[in-house]
Amino acid sequence: MAYVDGFVLPVQKAKLDEYLKVAKGASKIFVGHGALDYAECVGDDLDIKGFVHFGKGIRLKPDEVVVFAYIVYKSRAHRDRVNKKVMSDPRMLALCDINNMPFDFKRMQMGGFKTVVSAKAKATPAKAKAKASAKAKAKAKAAAKPKAKR
Repeated sequence: MAYVDGFVLPVQKAKLDEYLKVAKGASKIFVGHGALDYAECVGDDLDIKGFVHFGKGIRLKPDEVVVFAYIVYKSRAHRDRVNKKVMSDPRMLALCDINNMPFDFKRMQMGGFKTVVSAKAKATPAKAKAKASAKAKAKAKAAAKPKAKR
């Protein structure tokens, strides 16, 4: 089963666009070096009655938002290989000023996780039929085009 690195971090609201620019660049680098999936998610509904929300663990300030991020790999060994490549990629250092980050490293939480349960939604019959229909239409359209004379 897959291996996941998970992150929870505070990002200053005023620097969220800057953070997302860094995240988009990092996503391309991680996936380019072999990560299976990369996601950055901004907190939207955190104060759920009966639960400790992510903001408490990172001591969220009023001018900050919570970002939950994860990167998926084939295995821990695969994660280690990808991270080694990513950390030596000069594009990572070019993404941002390490001395002026849009989030507080000291309050960031992270860890690596072995996947022990995983479930994915299967395509519904309607979606599968629509996809097959679109492929058939594209194939018919390509076949109907006149062939160029040589």
